Amino acid sequence: MQTSRHHQAEAGFTLLELLVVIAILGLLIGLVAPAALRQLGGARVSVAKQSIERIGSVLDMYKLDTGHYPKSEQGLVALIERPSSVSSWNGPYVKGAVPVDPWNHSYTYRNPSSRAGRDYDLCSAGASGTDAICNP
Repeated sequence: MQTSRHHQAEAGFTLLELLVVIAILGLLIGLVAPAALRQLGGARVSVAKQSIERIGSVLDMYKLDTGHYPKSEQGLVALIERPSSVSSWNGPYVKGAVPVDPWNHSYTYRNPSSRAGRDYDLCSAGASGTDAICNP
């Protein structure tokens, strides 16, 4: 009878053991979480750059059909709906809605470009809303 009570008293973890495990888990989370968040942020920037390149290819197709890029006033909506002033439109060039960046913001489109040597500007504001990621 004595031995069965003795084993029941020893079953389980002590408070010190639980605190050590919680401390180790806290350290691991503290080290791994920032690295994972950095990777996520870098992936979104990469997706934004790739999306800008794809939309640029679609804009090039639009130009081949119409002879010019959409004006700033028409914006990227011209890839989905025929502008009234365009006769040789062969779209829609994009299915669904106007594309948005990985942070769910609208891309900024300007034609003519404000940068030298570019036909148009197609930019994402990035995570902060001020970091411009633009077409090359």
